[in-house]
Amino acid sequence: MNANLSSKKSPWWWVPSLYIGEGLPNVVVMSVAVVMYTQMGLSDTEIALYTSWLSLPWVIKPLWSPFVDLYKTKRWWVLLMQVLLGSSLAGVAFTLNTPFWFQGTMFFFFLMAFSSATHDIAADGFYMLELNSHQQAWFVGIRNTFYRLAVIFGNGVLVPVAGVLQVYFRNDIAFTWSLVFYGLAALFIGLWLWHRFIMPRPDADRRLDSNAQEVWSGIKRMFVTFFRKLPPRQTLFAMLFLLFYRFPEAMLTKMSATFLMRPNSDGGLGLSLQEIGLANGTVGLIGLLLGGIVGGWLASRDGLKRWLWPMVCAITLPDIVYVYLSFAMTDNLLLISSCLFIEQFGYGLGFTALTLYMLFYSQGEFKTSHYAICTGLSYLGLMLPGMVSGWIKDVVGYQTFFLLVMAFCAITFVVAALIKIDEGFGKK
Repeated sequence: MNANLSSKKSPWWWVPSLYIGEGLPNVVVMSVAVVMYTQMGLSDTEIALYTSWLSLPWVIKPLWSPFVDLYKTKRWWVLLMQVLLGSSLAGVAFTLNTPFWFQGTMFFFFLMAFSSATHDIAADGFYMLELNSHQQAWFVGIRNTFYRLAVIFGNGVLVPVAGVLQVYFRNDIAFTWSLVFYGLAALFIGLWLWHRFIMPRPDADRRLDSNAQEVWSGIKRMFVTFFRKLPPRQTLFAMLFLLFYRFPEAMLTKMSATFLMRPNSDGGLGLSLQEIGLANGTVGLIGLLLGGIVGGWLASRDGLKRWLWPMVCAITLPDIVYVYLSFAMTDNLLLISSCLFIEQFGYGLGFTALTLYMLFYSQGEFKTSHYAICTGLSYLGLMLPGMVSGWIKDVVGYQTFFLLVMAFCAITFVVAALIKIDEGFGKK
């Protein structure tokens, strides 16, 4: 790599911080909000329904991604979105201590989600414009690592910090969470200031010269070609795979978080925020990261088709640890952490199959836009089941709910059996 670390234009100065800024809002909206709303007294039905809606911006972001190309520069969009992210975090902090705290926080979480989705588009575009192909390959592991570190920071640091503050401020939940969000707002204003001076201004980063008619024509062609990549029957199977491959995980995600927090009298494990930060936010996420690394290595060595079924088993069968925990009702933090590590390692390994299949399906013209549509469909597959997961759990209880999740694993096996993958895809 020829980058000079003493130069402000060196990728080392802005790639890590840019992808911390991309990962933090996502984990705040998807995970930290669940923990906060659980403590604020919402039911599992309400938590699952409302927080699942927050996935919507990531589902539909391909619809406005062309406008990020058409108007202004990627750098301009990145900086604007970081200001909006800081403002929305401050908005959450402010409204938490008001009578309309739920409506206010949901409004600002939606603003955060839309800003984050737009930030993703602009940041990834800037990354591709500023770096040449060699640098892109060199830094892809760096950017993914710092994105994951942001996720670990959200679950493994912010949640325990809220717990410590609640001890200090005599369990004033709203006030302590507002302090956490004010701190995050300050962090994002700091990121904005940093990138304002550090991010380079590549010559290629400019608005497109295409007129509106050309842009809309390109968008139409992009969507039409997406659904004509394969014969109609295989296209249908591909869409089903994208939507339902993570169906059990979609049901599990919100309720696994509340299960760890709810008291024993409600069927949960009753862990403190500090214990959740260690077990789920640190040990579990390390398992997720390792699973992804192992999955990528196996697929690059032998191809996706060779490892598809082991990955299908990995993303589904380890969910049984929640069945065990819901019946055992153990308070052994080492055992709980070990179970979460196993489940998250399996998820990281199994998620590799979905990522590679999206890359496989997106090959050809419009590969970037088609990959964005694939991710949108995948998010939709998480959002819709997640919305009803809390209601189902409230009706049947945690034990039966986790047994149902295991039964839903059959859906993943069915949609995986329908798709066709080239023998050598994924190999070096």
